[in-house]
Amino acid sequence: MAVNPMELMKLGERLRIFNSQHPRVGSFLKDVSANAIGEGAVIELKVTSAEGKEYVTNIKVTKEDMETIEVLKNARS
Repeated sequence: MAVNPMELMKLGERLRIFNSQHPRVGSFLKDVSANAIGEGAVIELKVTSAEGKEYVTNIKVTKEDMETIEVLKNARS
């Protein structure tokens, strides 16, 4: 799977826009990744549509998940 540099640049710009429009998300993710996410933690996602329908899922964090999180953290550096 080849990485398209133009798509990476586009992704970077979209993330900057997202972070400027939703600044609390980034700080929340930093806080929980530093203080709450570890092997055995449960991450739950909930989306409420504009019509009010709720979608919920969760995962229990594994050792492999923690390795992925570390790779993502290092990629930001």
